[in-house]
Amino acid sequence: MARNKYPEETVEKILTAARRLFLEKGYEHTTIQDIVDQLDGLTKGAIYHHFKSKEEILTALKDDMYSEADVFHDMEQQTGLNGLEKLQYVLRRNQEYQTTPENIGISRQFVPLLENPHILANMIRGNRDNLSPRLLALIQEGQRDGSIHTDYAQELAELLSLLELWLGPTVYPASPEGERRKLKLIQEMYAHFGIPLVTDEFIDQVCTGIYGDGEQ
Repeated sequence: MARNKYPEETVEKILTAARRLFLEKGYEHTTIQDIVDQLDGLTKGAIYHHFKSKEEILTALKDDMYSEADVFHDMEQQTGLNGLEKLQYVLRRNQEYQTTPENIGISRQFVPLLENPHILANMIRGNRDNLSPRLLALIQEGQRDGSIHTDYAQELAELLSLLELWLGPTVYPASPEGERRKLKLIQEMYAHFGIPLVTDEFIDQVCTGIYGDGEQ
């Protein structure tokens, strides 16, 4: 059999088809054969050459989502921000990206965290190994420049990376008022420990992004 000269194109075709099907049918109701049926000339063998399982395809899609929205890279292009303002920028830009209609659909429809512990574990591990250290660096920068005053830099960085799960609609669904209460709790808690991270404007932005004018 001839070797595929363009493996990146093949991977992109597989991910594009899977993304569309996961959104339309849901992750659990999509099979590898469904994906094959969307790919002219490709076989199951071609898919399994690049991905060992449907779960691995899902992980690749999630990785693509985050690589497309490197909010830390965007933050580094900003000038004149102190540590707290950089942390607020990262939080705001991440929520702007996460609350686009397509990404809300992805979170709600094809990321079955509770049904698949491997996906949940991978998400927690990624946050622990990649997100927490970057948040910690910003908190420590804020400590140095005087914009943040806390004795719990490490703990608050780790907690902030975990709160993404709590705020997500997949694990802990909430009404518009419930989501607002969660954000108010985070606002008060982080302010109490010396990081006035969450503003009222940010809370309004998140709730509007997820629920529009207050409707689910």
